[in-house]
Amino acid sequence: MRLDQVKSAPGSRTVRKRIGRGNGSNTGTYSGKGMKGQKARSGAGPRPSFEGGQLPLVKRLPTQRGFTNIFKTYYATVNLDSLSKKLADAKEVDPNFMRRVRLITTTNRPVKILGRGSLERPVTIMANKFSKEARNKIEASGGKAVEI
Repeated sequence: MRLDQVKSAPGSRTVRKRIGRGNGSNTGTYSGKGMKGQKARSGAGPRPSFEGGQLPLVKRLPTQRGFTNIFKTYYATVNLDSLSKKLADAKEVDPNFMRRVRLITTTNRPVKILGRGSLERPVTIMANKFSKEARNKIEASGGKAVEI
């Protein structure tokens, strides 16, 4: 390719429409705005959500009820079945181990172990919380559930 063959993308270079320059230009007299009315006047015009005085959609919809508890603790959850797949031959499992094997991705959330699945061999699991079912299954397999 040579410099004299370079072209701009089609439609990227358009000539600006010069409005209000006489009727021979097709945009004279009313300058493409039609006759009278709110949209023909100078200035910004109504806001995007304005519906001509009709009750706007945003006010017609039901409002959100309730509130968001800013003190709620969000846990990074791990089920026993996904934990048993990644165990290999580990004797102890803690949040750092779970991050290393990519069971949890967040670093700032406490870890909670949930009870889906089962464990085949005894393992000591350290986490911030355990569901009742998870704790029972861990202890039934001969392991320990240690809260950090």
